[in-house]
Amino acid sequence: MRYAICNETFVDWSLEKACAEAAAAGYTGLEVAPFTLAGLATDLSTGQRAAIGRAIRSAGLECLGLHWLLAKTEGFHVTHPERSVRETTVRYLGELAGLCRDLDGRVLVFGSPKQRSLLPGTTPHEAIDRLHEVFTALAPTLEATGTVVALEPLAPTETDVLNTAAETCRLIERIGSPHVRLHLDVKAMSSESEPIPAIIRASAPHLEHFHANDANLRGPGFGEVDFGPIFASLREVKYPGWVSVEVFDYAPGPERAARESIAYMRGVEAGLGA
Repeated sequence: MRYAICNETFVDWSLEKACAEAAAAGYTGLEVAPFTLAGLATDLSTGQRAAIGRAIRSAGLECLGLHWLLAKTEGFHVTHPERSVRETTVRYLGELAGLCRDLDGRVLVFGSPKQRSLLPGTTPHEAIDRLHEVFTALAPTLEATGTVVALEPLAPTETDVLNTAAETCRLIERIGSPHVRLHLDVKAMSSESEPIPAIIRASAPHLEHFHANDANLRGPGFGEVDFGPIFASLREVKYPGWVSVEVFDYAPGPERAARESIAYMRGVEAGLGA
């Protein structure tokens, strides 16, 4: 497994300190939330982007990409009934693809529940059609920047659009671009009726990226989710990508969250044998 961690895990630490701690804990990849860098991707100059990239590489880490793409922004929505809003959102997602490229990343995880949930007057069918429109329009920019958007199914407690891996895969197949693929998250999959290993096996042809966490919002090993069958299924489908730790409950503190999560995952992987 290639282990990464999301940089907002380190809360208000400087990027340099967060990178140093991630590397010391044993991670080789860093996943970046754009809001930790600037209000908008367009606020970052070429020089600032280069400095961010150097800070990550200097710690011996690889920037694998971005997530929380639209967090703490305004005016963006992928299923909005107004075409102008959707077009503005496509343009901004294109800016994020450029930022991802500039940091030597590849993956843009699209969760953004607030910016995809149903608005008054929008039906679920219309929402899916608009998602198809938005990500089809984004695909040429993704191709030009060498990046991939990984669509993330989320629990019904977070959004009412794309709640299962199966429906997300159907949308991906409808879009039909190798630059629009699937992201799976353990916390989110815990809300589905299907067992997580079965979801992984069924989704494998589209799987681009993977988040490791627990249903209790903490890191892997901090709750009741058994990662043994999960990692066994990732190995079974020959998943080649990153396993990236993403937490939402920061109470254990950055060092403990980072170090105990990777220690648990390494133990699980070792238990699977060669």
